Amino acid sequence: MDARGLRCPLPVIRLAESAKGLPAGTELTVLSTDPAVKLDVPAWCRMRGHEHVTTREHTDDWTGWAVTVRLG
Repeated sequence: MDARGLRCPLPVIRLAESAKGLPAGTELTVLSTDPAVKLDVPAWCRMRGHEHVTTREHTDDWTGWAVTVRLG
């Protein structure tokens, strides 16, 4: 899901909205330009019973982070 240009807490709010109704095991990747996403998404995973899979810095055509989670 694309959350580039959004500031905290909007990337996590959008992630939560996107995750609603999806089955366990589904992987979602959040694209964000907000550095807070590196901490906020893993914290959201811990609180909601999901798994933080990876956080990768993205520097090709835009600068930011791609954070992948697996829904529990």
